[in-house]
Amino acid sequence: MHRLFERRLAVDTADKIEFDDLGYTDGRNIYYEPAEWRTLQRVLPRRSVSRDDVFIDLGSGKARMVIRAAQYPFKRVIGVELSDGLHEVAQRNVEASRGRLACKDIRLVQANALDYELPDEVTVVFLNNPFLGEVFDAAIESILRSMDRRLRALRIIYRNPVEHERLMATGRVRLDKEWQRGASSGRRRGVVIRRYLVLPAPR
Repeated sequence: MHRLFERRLAVDTADKIEFDDLGYTDGRNIYYEPAEWRTLQRVLPRRSVSRDDVFIDLGSGKARMVIRAAQYPFKRVIGVELSDGLHEVAQRNVEASRGRLACKDIRLVQANALDYELPDEVTVVFLNNPFLGEVFDAAIESILRSMDRRLRALRIIYRNPVEHERLMATGRVRLDKEWQRGASSGRRRGVVIRRYLVLPAPR
């Protein structure tokens, strides 16, 4: 199925790449492996997205989910990626597919999640298990600061939610939906995607 999407959009978003092959060896950033093309349609119904919504993928890699989100009627789609190599591929992929996308305002940012401040217009955050530990904490703290600056409906979609407990420990999110496929045994690897609602700070 992924080959059909790749051909139709004239992009190259496949293949798993270890981050140490990209020059990052501290273990907090894991690897690049794209989510399935149909990930968003499973947990984000098209009717739930309006032209006032803004999507961001933190750890956007080659921009597969950026491109997929841009097929929705988002006002703006943003991708944030640490690796300059993946960022360059993402730029080529977006330009190749732009004419087939509903959202034309697509912005790719090369930045470290430790330093990146989430724009207050964002209403959907996508995480494909992009980082762990303190980098994950920094990204979540940025999301919460943004929510505190501007109260709004804000969702987090987290595929392969390794840091689920860390996220829940903030006391600022509520699990809204979970989708599972397959099993984590033998050669077959299960897929878990969770959607969370970000809550206002307690008074």
